[in-house]
Amino acid sequence: MSDFQFPTYFLSHGGGPWPFMMDQYGGRYDQLLASLQDIPRQIGRAPKALLVVTAHWEGPDFLISSGERPGMIYDYSGFPAHTYELQYPAPGSPPLAARVKALLEGAGLPASLDARRGFDHGTFSVLYPIYPAAEVPVVQLSLKHGYDALTHVRAGRALAGLRREGVLIIGSGLSYHNLRQFGAGGGHASQQFDTWLRAAMALPPAERLTQLLAWDQAPAARQAHPYEDHLLPLMVALGAAEQEAAATVYHEDEFFGALAVSSFRFGAPAAQ
Repeated sequence: MSDFQFPTYFLSHGGGPWPFMMDQYGGRYDQLLASLQDIPRQIGRAPKALLVVTAHWEGPDFLISSGERPGMIYDYSGFPAHTYELQYPAPGSPPLAARVKALLEGAGLPASLDARRGFDHGTFSVLYPIYPAAEVPVVQLSLKHGYDALTHVRAGRALAGLRREGVLIIGSGLSYHNLRQFGAGGGHASQQFDTWLRAAMALPPAERLTQLLAWDQAPAARQAHPYEDHLLPLMVALGAAEQEAAATVYHEDEFFGALAVSSFRFGAPAAQ
């Protein structure tokens, strides 16, 4: 086992299949795209595999994609026809899926394998800008029903050792996710919550954890996240690097014209 360990990430993944529609968005996604494309430079080496905690999958226990050749899940509507035919042909990794299951169960967290699960847009839209060649094996991890923040932190703790085994852990969600106010109407709430979130990330580890476990007491918390599915991948990424500093790797205040959104890295980048 190497002394090197990958950082972990919580990435705001944008909306729908946006990386495959850049010519239609008029620069709206330029900052997010640039931040994702910079991740290989930050980590300094290619991972053996990717473990993506996706906001678009949940189950009564943790579910793990275990197929060798995952298909695609077009879990969005109202987009151009070509976005229902696109492919992200990365291989799966049944051995990593089995390893994730064993680690979770070893921590008292029941888990199941799902060999039929394909890549949802929370996975392929965030991975395509980072690894467009789709050569790195990918395993997806679901959320658990009930949305208990500490349970997801515990899952991250159980998986932390994978970072020294060549696995890059990515939590894919959104720091603001209120689809009823995804624009000017959500601007104030997103600014309040994002300001709190970035401040919480800068705290020492124990204080940071306390703040994040009580995230629903933050300013505008339930306006920013009526349901916390898009926030919980952050808890897994945090748990897997709990004692390490966080850095904001993407932030803008005018996403979709008005929204404050951010992404974070836990752990130091590779020496540059």
